[in-house]
Amino acid sequence: MARRREQVLDAGIQVLGSEGARRLTYQAVDAAAGVPSGTTSNYFRNRTALIDGIVDHLQEREHRDWETFAAAAAPADAGELADAVGRFLRYVTGPERTRTAARFALHLESTSRPELRPALTRGREAVVDWGAQWLRRFGSPAPRRHCGILLDYMDGVVFRQLAFPAEDFAPEPGVRELLSGLLDRSPRDRKAYGESHRAG
Repeated sequence: MARRREQVLDAGIQVLGSEGARRLTYQAVDAAAGVPSGTTSNYFRNRTALIDGIVDHLQEREHRDWETFAAAAAPADAGELADAVGRFLRYVTGPERTRTAARFALHLESTSRPELRPALTRGREAVVDWGAQWLRRFGSPAPRRHCGILLDYMDGVVFRQLAFPAEDFAPEPGVRELLSGLLDRSPRDRKAYGESHRAG
């Protein structure tokens, strides 16, 4: 039962990411999942419930990816962090391209369905919590704000690669330059960071 529901939600992500929100119907999801007609409607009483289910399922899958990414990356410095972020950007615009497109489709859907925003915001905050830990370790005086800037940059890079795919996609130099700017603190910032770091 749970496995079939997950199969339907995976298919919903596939339809959303490959065909857009307008094509997200019970029939399209049933066909993509390879299940009997009416299966999706058995789990989700209307389109709103289906989209809510997809949002939660997408967040769970992305959270697992971030955890895997964090465990595998373990960067020792900002340069290694930039390389790890670059690998992640290739992953979400390559093997997980459709799922990433589905996330952008949901963000667009939230412009007319603001009730989706809290769930989407929770997903971003979870990533900020994780990313801020790395930036704090590398000396950021404002790790959460800097992580927000990094995520906004990553979203822009991802969106462009989805819309205008480049065969020579190489995000690392841009990420490295951004991190260098964020972590290049003024003398006053360095002193404040050092005092707070010693105090902590």
